[in-house]
Amino acid sequence: MSQIISITALASVSPLGDNSQHIWEHYLKDQHCFVQKTLDNVPTVIAPLTAATTAKIAQLKQSDSKYKFLDNSVLYAIQASRAALKQAGWSANDIFGINIGSSRGATDLFEKHHQEYLETGKAPTLSSPTTTLGNISSWVAHDLQSSGPEISHSITCSTALHAVLNGVAWLKSGMLTKFMVGGSEAPLTDFTIAQMRALKIYSRAQEDAYPNKALDLHKTQNTMVLGEGAAVCCLEIGKKDHALAFIEGIGYATEILEHNISISAEAVCFQKSMRMALKDTAFSDVDAIVMHAPGTIKGDITEYKAIQSIFGESLPLLTTNKWKIGHTFGASGLLSLELAILMMQHNTFVGVPFAPAVPQTKPIKKVLVNAVGFGGNAVSVLLTL
Repeated sequence: MSQIISITALASVSPLGDNSQHIWEHYLKDQHCFVQKTLDNVPTVIAPLTAATTAKIAQLKQSDSKYKFLDNSVLYAIQASRAALKQAGWSANDIFGINIGSSRGATDLFEKHHQEYLETGKAPTLSSPTTTLGNISSWVAHDLQSSGPEISHSITCSTALHAVLNGVAWLKSGMLTKFMVGGSEAPLTDFTIAQMRALKIYSRAQEDAYPNKALDLHKTQNTMVLGEGAAVCCLEIGKKDHALAFIEGIGYATEILEHNISISAEAVCFQKSMRMALKDTAFSDVDAIVMHAPGTIKGDITEYKAIQSIFGESLPLLTTNKWKIGHTFGASGLLSLELAILMMQHNTFVGVPFAPAVPQTKPIKKVLVNAVGFGGNAVSVLLTL
């Protein structure tokens, strides 16, 4: 990339909390965020927000009469975007773009309104404007009183990193100098989890010490667990002194579909996206990779094979956060990027506790972050300090 892109803020709400120091402390513990809850009369492992964060979201919901009708996916995005704006030092007078997407959008609200329709034959007045996908960025723009372009999109589980990709494109075009990007997801509903069960990818290991065995390449059953949350980061053109990290490279690719949720045996989309992101970087300079690794048999092993095909036997340190916080769908890529930045800032690798331990032998200065959605829409982002 000929122009430097600075990440000047990153804020999140997730099962780890909403404070960067607390989030990092939680990452240093071999403890996951999963709890067991009965959904649709079936015991299910999920990763909800912490009680403290949930209380803040409830307070936000009651802070404005209009916010009472918003889905949690929108409220999570507003909460994270407020924190990111403050951290970056931006104000409402700054002209910046907003691109915050979601895989499923207003999941809980849509299911609630649809159930009401089935029972009464009528839809509430606000059912359409509060469940359209575009309302996430629109409400964030309203809340921040911004004046730049606002965009929403859904590219399933790679949505957040596609927002990063889009923000980088806007900045490099010269149309703007600042862009806020992110992803938000609140999918812990009966119907959404039922869909994952129908695909036979949801974890049935309620009593296991690690219900989501992301990066266990020898597991014999799928172990994906859903989590919820949002993450937002602020991008600026140029090398900023207060930057948390810099985007050194970015890549993208799409598989040729063989099935609705297909990905090739060696994840060709990841091979292409990683090579594009690493265009001007020696493979040996990459210190770690935060993998997408959702905890499914095929998803984990195909991404691993893609990494092997590029790096050979000299693999960087490999990790994922989904064993800890679950798969947050459209928000997952930026929550992975958050882990990458924290590891670089603290020069400490955070591995997967049930995977073979690999010692850290050099400083963590370059980290590659992967995300992919149904159908093989992959994005890779190379970060550096």
